[in-house]
Amino acid sequence: MSDPMFDLTGKVALVTGGSRGLGRAMADAFAARGADLIIASRKADACEAAAREITARSGVTALPVACNVSSWNDCDALIDRGYAKFGRVDVLVNNAGMSPLYPSLDQVSEALWDKVLAVNLKGPFRLTAVIGSRMAAGTGGSIINVSSIAADQPSPRELPYAAAKAGLNALTQGFARAFGPTVRVNAIQAGPFLTDISKAWDLDAFAERARTSIALGRAGEPHEVIGAAVYFASAASSFCTGGVLRLDGGVF
Repeated sequence: MSDPMFDLTGKVALVTGGSRGLGRAMADAFAARGADLIIASRKADACEAAAREITARSGVTALPVACNVSSWNDCDALIDRGYAKFGRVDVLVNNAGMSPLYPSLDQVSEALWDKVLAVNLKGPFRLTAVIGSRMAAGTGGSIINVSSIAADQPSPRELPYAAAKAGLNALTQGFARAFGPTVRVNAIQAGPFLTDISKAWDLDAFAERARTSIALGRAGEPHEVIGAAVYFASAASSFCTGGVLRLDGGVF
């Protein structure tokens, strides 16, 4: 029997970047605990496939919506689709993110800078501002931002991304104050996870570094985000808002 403290039956969760990686792991976990879903990502076919698989496995309703969160028009259309289908959103997960490679800091283009800030910061601001306002005017809800350890430990390889995630941490605390007491806003500050993105890594070199720079000596697996996500989404975290939880295996 599942613990009622973590039950999400009757809730509606919107997950950006929900068709793969950490977003998919969270969407699967919410559905397994009874939540209906809005699955958003840039590719419509990926959203549709994820929605079909989740509905087949869990029996919940899953609405697929193609959305580029860097566009406020897309964000607003996503919100409209979700509310038209379900009438509300109880859990918002701002998970979509990107950190493209660049040869050197002086070769970071304006276009790359703008794109990284738009996906990682502008989109989450818009979705949180609109959905959080509706939550606060209704029965409340929970908003989960997926941040990064790069916000606290920025490296030259990902500086625009680090700046965006530091901004997302600031939004987490500011929105928690803006939308309390009925809306909770928290962040999962993720370290390295073995998602699709990690396929581009030199895994041997990463494993060598991990042995001396991560307390657990390894990267995380996607399912290891579930505990934190379900905690923040559910009544288990009823007295937690404005929090930024490190989930990085002990990066130092």
